[in-house]
Amino acid sequence: GSMLLTCSALQIITGFFLAIHYTANINLAFSSIIHITRDVPYGWIMQNTHAIGASMFFICIYIHIARGLYYGSYLNKEVWLSGTT
Repeated sequence: GSMLLTCSALQIITGFFLAIHYTANINLAFSSIIHITRDVPYGWIMQNTHAIGASMFFICIYIHIARGLYYGSYLNKEVWLSGTT
């Protein structure tokens, strides 16, 4: 749970930074990615952190689901309801 929150916060922060410098135009989108990677200070770090963070988020989700299945958390109604509210 806390690892998912950390990954989500990382994605929001790096995504906001990337969105500031991104151009959502079909003719300029690729060049804006190149601009972020080459010209923006620490842009390549933010881009790679955002990409790795997305993979880590899904790994954390799979671990969280697997742990719940292993411990049988889905059998307890209260635990099930607390996870959906």
